[in-house]
Amino acid sequence: MNSDIFVDRLRDAVGSERVIVDPDIMNSYRADRTTTVQGEMPRVVITPSSTAQIARAVKLANEFEVPVIPQGALSGLAGGADPISGSLVINVAKMDRILDIDPVNLLATVEPGVINKTLKDAVAKEGFFYPPDPGSYTFCSIGGNVSTNAGGLCCVKYGVTADYVSELEIVSPTGEIMTLGRRTKKSSAGYRLAQLFVGSEGTLGVLTKATMRLRHAPAPVAGTVVASFSILEEMGDALREIASKLSPSLLEVMDQETVRAINAWKNLGIDEEAEAVIVAQSDVKGGEGAEELKLIEAICAQSGSGEIYRTEDPDEADALLEARRLALTALERLGPAILDDVGVPVSRIGEMISEIAKIAKKWQITVGTFGHGGDGNLHPTLVLPSRDQEVIEIADRCFADIVAAALSMGGTISGEHGIGLIKRDFMKDQYGTEEIEWMRRIKAALDPKWLFNPNKVVFDRLMP
Repeated sequence: MNSDIFVDRLRDAVGSERVIVDPDIMNSYRADRTTTVQGEMPRVVITPSSTAQIARAVKLANEFEVPVIPQGALSGLAGGADPISGSLVINVAKMDRILDIDPVNLLATVEPGVINKTLKDAVAKEGFFYPPDPGSYTFCSIGGNVSTNAGGLCCVKYGVTADYVSELEIVSPTGEIMTLGRRTKKSSAGYRLAQLFVGSEGTLGVLTKATMRLRHAPAPVAGTVVASFSILEEMGDALREIASKLSPSLLEVMDQETVRAINAWKNLGIDEEAEAVIVAQSDVKGGEGAEELKLIEAICAQSGSGEIYRTEDPDEADALLEARRLALTALERLGPAILDDVGVPVSRIGEMISEIAKIAKKWQITVGTFGHGGDGNLHPTLVLPSRDQEVIEIADRCFADIVAAALSMGGTISGEHGIGLIKRDFMKDQYGTEEIEWMRRIKAALDPKWLFNPNKVVFDRLMP
């Protein structure tokens, strides 16, 4: 067997038991949950257990000029963790310890492989709340959440991952161990480098430790309102009115295709004749939560909702919420699915869902749209009849039209999943030449050999 000096040095640096070169095993590290792209075979995969091991591995990668691909739970939906040929994959999933919960400063320090739900459950036992809750919260990791600035169902009231980052320990692209941010509630000293790292999708280093902000546990959910609308514009009117006057803890939207897919699977009896359905919750303390839900009901009725259902039963509420979380899976059961992730101003959600329906009809592709009505982040999901090449090509055009529609409404090409591989070509449509050049200058300054997660976002690897 031919010896690979780089791999031999890696074994010395991190331990042989943490180095994987078997192609059959490495194959499982080639892709995240994105169905339309798959990475190439890496040169080697390591599964480190410490920051020091990662730093040693990165310094070796610099010495041998080997591309580095940071990975976590591989739950991403943009191909952001897919390796390129000959690369070093650093998978941190086994670094999964909760290191500290600080009740005075309302902070939790974790390793990057900690699962979102694991953190939520741990701090809940202490009377605290970690709000960011992506739909994949039962299996996505905090490291990946930071790297993509993940959102979730609670964003409408509590914000996204970036709002909860206090301090990050990282290994830089040149192998230095650095601490970004502070554990204080505020700081006005210099650039906010921790926030620069948030959403960087593995292009600026490896996250090895994260200190996340917590909140005191909110009141129990006062109830859940489900409102059906036969006309999309009326649903849009309701969302605008709710957003301008109230602060629900959850405000989700599902179109007709999505509701039918969920009912076919879970038989929840949600109105399938409606063009769109709103699901709202309130966690305001005391009787004020019930009053907020009554106001939401009134707004929906005034806007034209034909059917409004309200429940205070926790089990029913959990079933409705779980159905929304499983919307993607429900649509995937109908055929090969391509998930999009666009954002528009809340004021234009109804218009955007209507435009998506027109685009779907134009390309004769089934598209189910669901998402976060309270913050404008929608997930149009293309359901394909097959994976034939001609079908994929039509789906790509449909996908591009949806992205273009979001941009035309002052929106964004990604609300929470990131750019990765699948949306690289759309970056130039959202940003000007100067903005992209600034991003590339930052990348070049911090990663002078352009080794980290190359060919993602807008950062092509410069080959010799």
